[in-house]
Amino acid sequence: MDFSIPTDHQEEVRRFRIFLDRELSPTLSRWHEQGAVPRSFFELFAEKGWFNFSLKEHRLVKFSALREALLAEEMAKISPGVAVAVLAHQDLGLTGLWLFGSDELHEKYGSRAVRGETLLCVGNTESSAGSDSAGIAMAAKKVDGGWLLNGSKAYVTNGFISDFAMVTAVSDPQGERSRRISMFMVDLQSQGVNRTKLHKQVWIPSDLTRIQCTDVFVPDDHLLGERGRGLQQVLSIFTHSRVIISALTLGTALGAFGWALEHGRKRRIFGRPVLEHQAKASESADLYARLEAARLMTLKACWAMDEGKDFRLESSLAKYLAVGIARDVTTWSADLFGASSVILEHPVHKFPMDAWASSLGEGTQDVQKLVIFREMMKRYQGSSGIEH
Repeated sequence: MDFSIPTDHQEEVRRFRIFLDRELSPTLSRWHEQGAVPRSFFELFAEKGWFNFSLKEHRLVKFSALREALLAEEMAKISPGVAVAVLAHQDLGLTGLWLFGSDELHEKYGSRAVRGETLLCVGNTESSAGSDSAGIAMAAKKVDGGWLLNGSKAYVTNGFISDFAMVTAVSDPQGERSRRISMFMVDLQSQGVNRTKLHKQVWIPSDLTRIQCTDVFVPDDHLLGERGRGLQQVLSIFTHSRVIISALTLGTALGAFGWALEHGRKRRIFGRPVLEHQAKASESADLYARLEAARLMTLKACWAMDEGKDFRLESSLAKYLAVGIARDVTTWSADLFGASSVILEHPVHKFPMDAWASSLGEGTQDVQKLVIFREMMKRYQGSSGIEH
């Protein structure tokens, strides 16, 4: 069993760090002030080859999950907010198109999407339907040539800057709970779409947007996948993106931890560096052990995905462990800086809030435990124990 990162991935991470140092770090404060990730960054990101998709023979092709996770981790060390903006386009919107889009939709939108020229997102959560994805109320009424959508999506990451949203809506209100919902690719420039940018204090500078649809027409060929299978489809998207948000969350934790260790070696209290006090040394060792455990689980989830195995259990385990340590280590890191950490411009200030945000995306901790329990019981082999 080899736990080393392949040499080609190590080299890509090295080059990616150079890219981030040149193109992200110097401009991040300005993007924070503007409250937006500029579209030009997505185009530059694509131009340098960092997206995890390409278009071959008119179909989207996805690269290694391990590669993508390593890059997401590096980006989140600097800015979880920019990392989640990339994730929303790539691992929600593009993944939805990749998994459920027709050949025609792949050819029509795929090439521009992988070049960062057309931005995609997913609209699923509603004010009264968060963790319960089956409880959505947005309605899709069948009409000649397509559908009319009415309702709203409450919290859409990248909803303000995106061109299209993969939206879930009730297409068959009399159907069974698992067969009521379909998924549609909605042009956000359509008549009847109204977008409201929400004020938030997490994952800055990405946007969070409310999307209101009033008699929005969606052509028949923009129905994604199978009618009535929208619930299963959006959950599949979340299972895929959960692996990468685990890496993003881990990067959030590592970013804060790195700042704290550097500061803890320099800041002196009671005559010696903070980290030389036994209590802080013990705490940092415990946090490091948990970081390593979360990282190993995230890498295992990537391995399972890349090997074509069922990775539902691994993806939820990875996110559950990553969120748990991120919450603790980011707060610990902020505490180590003392009062200075409450200043908005302080580099460690954003990390506790962004760790909190990670706990909400792609399912809360309670949701992860439900998935873990269900998948655990499927793999339980009686007296033979858990199958690994």
